[in-house]
Amino acid sequence: MMPNPTTSRPIRVALVTNIPAPYRIPVLERLARQPGCDLRVIYCSSLEPDRAWQLPAGDFQSTCLRPRHLTLGGKYVHVNPDVWAALNQAAADVVITTGFNPTHLIAFAHARLHGAAHVPMTDGTWTSEQTLGAIHRVLRRWVYARSAAFIGASEGSMALYRSYGLDSARLFKSHLCANNEAFLAFPPVPKVHDLLVSGRIVAGKNPLFALQVAERLAHRLDRVVRLAFLGSGEMEAQVREAAARLPAEQVRVDFLGFAQQDALPGHYARARILLFPTALDTWGVVANEACAAGLPVLVTPEAGVAGDLVLDGINGRVMPLDAEAWARACAELLGDDARWTQMSLAARELVQACNFDAAADGIWQAVRLAARGSRKAPEIREARR
Repeated sequence: MMPNPTTSRPIRVALVTNIPAPYRIPVLERLARQPGCDLRVIYCSSLEPDRAWQLPAGDFQSTCLRPRHLTLGGKYVHVNPDVWAALNQAAADVVITTGFNPTHLIAFAHARLHGAAHVPMTDGTWTSEQTLGAIHRVLRRWVYARSAAFIGASEGSMALYRSYGLDSARLFKSHLCANNEAFLAFPPVPKVHDLLVSGRIVAGKNPLFALQVAERLAHRLDRVVRLAFLGSGEMEAQVREAAARLPAEQVRVDFLGFAQQDALPGHYARARILLFPTALDTWGVVANEACAAGLPVLVTPEAGVAGDLVLDGINGRVMPLDAEAWARACAELLGDDARWTQMSLAARELVQACNFDAAADGIWQAVRLAARGSRKAPEIREARR
């Protein structure tokens, strides 16, 4: 076990990340409350154009840089030169970066120049980074070779780090989390929807595939199947048109729209199964939300939660995109109350390990290890046993 550090002053930590996120703010609040931690969070922007979150500021020091980003391949690439001045003010012992945008690379350079230890933090997985080009891989290898500790969201993240030859003793897990307690505490309500799809309605989430599953499921059950989409996005009009073409005596589709965090437990409580047919998600917090609400989850192998939070045959199914196979799996669950209940209970049990306290502790363990390698280490003394 790592010794507990005592310091002549707190360990100053600067975390540079894209935008505030609902699954990270409670974690950062807990990190900021760790004895001996002086945390400052530096955001590249207060929001990105494809997000509609309304979030509290968080009970920790934070700075929002002047928004400057490029759009490449549908992704937002942040370029914030003023991160240098923000890091000057933070005077961090440990700098955590959550990506490889130019802003993150500037922060890495600042850490190197000023003697701070650097810690990469990723939601990415070995699978999600297989499409990276040679330059991206060389850059990661160069940065990782000059970093002190590493934080990842999943077993897939650990596999990614190990693929670069990194020592497992320097790898720390900080799961992405939902507010488990809010879902667990929501009172029982009648089930309205057989199937729920939650998240942005975009091509990468395969919303039209969900309609195919619902139609095939209706044939298998020989009754009307209720499907709900919780979220919004650029494909919504196309999905609505496709849904309107389905026979009403077979499939009824509800579009619930985007929901803020406090409304989510009610929507999940009214559904029986979450469909998560993503083409690629580094994690997938919607699976946390579903598990906390007691919903079995059907997910593709391309999601980070697959094999980590969602275990095939235990609290859901991990299956390639085959509408007939997904419909058959849904029919088996909806036609067997005992089996559904077993998976529902397993989902709630497994999600308990993905909690805000554990996620904060994973970051703090990485910080403490990294602080020992900072050139400012004389000010951060390890306690003797």
